Amino acid sequence: MITVRGLAKYYGAYQAIEALDFSISRGEIVGLLGLNGAGKSTVLKILGAFLVPSAGYAEVAGCSIADNPQAVRRAIGFLPDSPPLYHEMSVDAYLAYVLRLKVGRLSRAELERQRDEALDRTALTAERHRTLGELSHGFAQRVGIAQAIIHKPPVLILDEPINGLDPVQIVEMRDLILSFRHEHTVILSSHILSEITRTCDRILILDQGQLVAQGAEAELAKSMRGDKKITATTAQDPQAAVATIKKLNGVDAVACQQNARGEYELTLQATADVRSQVAQQLVAYELLALSTAEAGLEALFMQLVSAAPRRTGEQA
Repeated sequence: MITVRGLAKYYGAYQAIEALDFSISRGEIVGLLGLNGAGKSTVLKILGAFLVPSAGYAEVAGCSIADNPQAVRRAIGFLPDSPPLYHEMSVDAYLAYVLRLKVGRLSRAELERQRDEALDRTALTAERHRTLGELSHGFAQRVGIAQAIIHKPPVLILDEPINGLDPVQIVEMRDLILSFRHEHTVILSSHILSEITRTCDRILILDQGQLVAQGAEAELAKSMRGDKKITATTAQDPQAAVATIKKLNGVDAVACQQNARGEYELTLQATADVRSQVAQQLVAYELLALSTAEAGLEALFMQLVSAAPRRTGEQA
């Protein structure tokens, strides 16, 4: 459904993205993950035919973004990082306006049917007569989703759809996006790792304009070094032992903080199971607990993006 080969974009001398290659199958939900300035928004704008690439090829729903950008725009629903709303319009009037723009002439009955379906899908029916400028950020995001799906496009492109939402709204938005699986092909960007994990079938990790990894979380973990997260709890302050633990073979990082109960919690990132060595160092500080788990997406992500120095003058 989406094919990208050798995609690059320059802003003057600055290279925002470089030689990207990936594909997305029909019905997948794929997450574009990266730090601010990694190039996520640039990729999405190119796929939406809103930006012209400097090099490379991209195809969306069988249409080349270079040869047939209008067909690409008809085939997608696009939610930018700020919803494209006219604040003086009502929700009803705005969605009717968007639908006419996207599909042209419609009978009144068909327009109302498709608008009502989009309102129902995004839980906006009760807000339909409100002015857009009066809506909370959460409802404004829902209107942004409604305008993206109202013409039933095969591809949805969502740029930071949960940005600025409160915890309840994040869960509601996650459930809404998951409901699109198999009906739409979805590519979305985020820098919130937990949401990418819960929402997406696969992950594309961007760092400084380059695609550094792609796959499901389990596949990424398998292809990496197999890092482990080791946690330990002590009754006494183990700070004197931290320097020694950091020098253990296979230990990458150590953090120590005091919890609400006055206990001390150590978190280690390691490429080997060093629990026995850690226990030897901490037993004198009244070791209360020691456990290990395979590193999650957060550790994998930090491993991938922390090696190179940050670029200056970055575009989103």
